[in-house]
Amino acid sequence: MQKVKIFRILIAIIIAIFLLYPVLTDGARDFFGYSHAVLSYYGSRGTEVTNIQKKLKQWGYYEGNVDGIFGYQTYKAVRYFQYKNGLKVDGVVGPETLSALGLPTGVKQTTTNRDVDLLAHLIHGEARGEPYIGQVAVAAVVLNRVKDSRFPNTIAGVIYQPGAFDAVSDGQINLEPTSQSYKAARDALNGWDPTYGCIYYYNPNTATSKWIWTRPIMLSIGKHNFAK
Repeated sequence: MQKVKIFRILIAIIIAIFLLYPVLTDGARDFFGYSHAVLSYYGSRGTEVTNIQKKLKQWGYYEGNVDGIFGYQTYKAVRYFQYKNGLKVDGVVGPETLSALGLPTGVKQTTTNRDVDLLAHLIHGEARGEPYIGQVAVAAVVLNRVKDSRFPNTIAGVIYQPGAFDAVSDGQINLEPTSQSYKAARDALNGWDPTYGCIYYYNPNTATSKWIWTRPIMLSIGKHNFAK
């Protein structure tokens, strides 16, 4: 009789653990600083990890096999990517890191304060001293790239794409934007595109890339040429 009672208790415990597992694991992730939006981390496997590895390998952060297994090499590559792109360095691929990689985040994409802030930082780093319309134009190029299938499909992904913007490479994106930079960011997000769809811009006096000169120039604003 005693054995039957113990057996029933054990069965009840197993059933309770099974039913509560999702809650317990989510709670554990929150306890360790991971949010419910965390998607891939050390030990994860699957298509998303494969896509993360492909992006990191394509951009020179990862040298291992693209096998869909989030092992130590992937973890190190993620941390290096986060460090180089101004993200929280934790080796966890949540929405912000996915966004910077240009991968789907599983979260509905909307204009956020972060989008405005990030655009304002880029405008200040790339176009401070330019006429106001030229500052809006720089932000518009970012947004045009988001819509173009050849580029990452998020603002963070476009801005942090390796080699895309000098202000990211040399750290000027970290300078404090002015109120005018924020205004230019909002105007661009609200639909003003002085470039009429351009996806490139450059200063002809300082540009070192021969390739950029092959792009058809649509207009010039301040010191920048805007091209498609």
